[in-house]
Amino acid sequence: MTSVRPYLVRALVDWIADNGQTPHLVVDCSMAGVQAPMERAEKGRLVLNVSAGATRNLLIGDHWLDVDCRFGGEPVHVRSPVGAVVAVYSRESGMGMAFDAEDVADVPPPEPPRPRPGGPKLTIVK
Repeated sequence: MTSVRPYLVRALVDWIADNGQTPHLVVDCSMAGVQAPMERAEKGRLVLNVSAGATRNLLIGDHWLDVDCRFGGEPVHVRSPVGAVVAVYSRESGMGMAFDAEDVADVPPPEPPRPRPGGPKLTIVK
């Protein structure tokens, strides 16, 4: 059974962005399955700016979160169980929602990354 957390996280991120603000996620890096730059975490928590201008390929699935972002100018792929997301908030207002830690032991393994589409396929038509 899927929890409601992925739906809430997606809805809050969309709502914050639709209101012209910057959505941030807080990920608990101590949870199993989190693949992120741990050296950037403070007190075991990593803050991710997931605005469209700061990230690429944001995918909040039913069990896994995948996003390409930058830390210190270096591109990084972050993968985390959605249960490790402990807060969603707006940078500008600080308003958002916090979640209790969720047991991620029963989360299915992540699917392999989808192949990224290549560049445009244009042909000359005469």
